[in-house]
Amino acid sequence: MAPVPPARHLQRAKDLADARFADPLTVADLAAAARLSRAHFSREFRRAFGESPHAYLLTRRLERAAALLRHTDYAVADICCAVGLTSVGSFTTSFTRVYGLSPTAYRAAHPPAADFALVPGCVRREYGRRRNRTFREDGAEAGPLA
Repeated sequence: MAPVPPARHLQRAKDLADARFADPLTVADLAAAARLSRAHFSREFRRAFGESPHAYLLTRRLERAAALLRHTDYAVADICCAVGLTSVGSFTTSFTRVYGLSPTAYRAAHPPAADFALVPGCVRREYGRRRNRTFREDGAEAGPLA
């Protein structure tokens, strides 16, 4: 059985960060996934991917937060928690540093979330029908349909 190259272990940790970014992951968790010590993992991760494991995880969280700000109307605090961050202040500071706008300003710079709501055709037809217009179901004789 051939030995697994070290980059494969690092990719396993990167995949874990991508899949579970909202969980309270630490560098120790990622290092355990890569089966390396924390110090060696951090050094090799930076060498392989160009940024520290913590910075990579924060980037994934901020990318997801930006998507939620663009496509939902959730509160900023709820988005902060949904992406795995615990401090709204730190979230706002990090988001502003990366995107150049505060989370609320970023949301205001994009179309409202309601523009992205997809309503099925059957629902549109049902709510688009005229109400109180029955054909001889109300017991009255046929009269003009106003």
